[in-house]
Amino acid sequence: MKSINLSVRDIEAFMALAQARHFTRAAERCHLSQSAFSQRIQRIEDTAGLKLFERSTRHVTLTPEGQVFADDVGRIEQDLRTALGNLQNLAARRVGRVAVAALPSVAAVWMPPAIAQYRRQNPQIDIQLFDTLAAAGLALLREGKVDFAITAGGDLREFDTRLLRDERYWLVCRKDHALGTQTGICLKQLTGQNMIHMARSSSVRQHLAHVAAVDDLPTSTLEVEHLATLAALIAQGLGISIVPELTLFHFERAGLHTCPVEDNALRRPVVLAQRKGEALSVAAQEMVALVLAQVGSGVE
Repeated sequence: MKSINLSVRDIEAFMALAQARHFTRAAERCHLSQSAFSQRIQRIEDTAGLKLFERSTRHVTLTPEGQVFADDVGRIEQDLRTALGNLQNLAARRVGRVAVAALPSVAAVWMPPAIAQYRRQNPQIDIQLFDTLAAAGLALLREGKVDFAITAGGDLREFDTRLLRDERYWLVCRKDHALGTQTGICLKQLTGQNMIHMARSSSVRQHLAHVAAVDDLPTSTLEVEHLATLAALIAQGLGISIVPELTLFHFERAGLHTCPVEDNALRRPVVLAQRKGEALSVAAQEMVALVLAQVGSGVE
């Protein structure tokens, strides 16, 4: 197949002549001399290998083949205008979609104000929020179902990551517990206490399993999947627990006491992960900026 060596200006010249049906007027429209314009039309016909115009002293008309080419170019130009319009809509965030996977604590604390502001600023953008545990969130990211994930666990080597917060763990107990008046504790003070742990599948438990200082904590026969259950059990005096800072809103109830664990080794990194080497859309970038604003504001 013969290579096609036509420029945008060549196509503009062809369409100008197809519409004006007059060499002088078409050349003026393209800001070319008549000689240069004629050479350009001749180059197009040489590339095509056939005549596209019938020329006479007074008239210029399209050949049947020239009319087919003009129709095709017209459709391409319309498609290009549509494509450029779509890009402009995406850039202006008049259309589009943002999908986020977030840990339940992040989904409850950072995401609502971020989404509310985003929706006020970009009412036409569709927003999807998946409040899910770490492994499920990373699976959604891996499968391309979300733009980014906010997580605190799992193997993140396949993703590009950004640290959002290195958060403390906090003790949760009843106010009438022996530790209920403490303003801060260290892990050694938990020795011999009845501990209630999160399920082994949770990012909280998985992170604790990799902290050497936690090895001496007592085990528990009570393991739960939901923080609301954990709060209810502690409220009944069935034990105490340590939880990340972002989850503390679950324990804001009468009779429960919280205070930070002061061991520096006990921190949970909360990270934003996205697919390695892939740029975020303009719409997703704005959502990231709003999330970062929530992180920076210290919203609890």
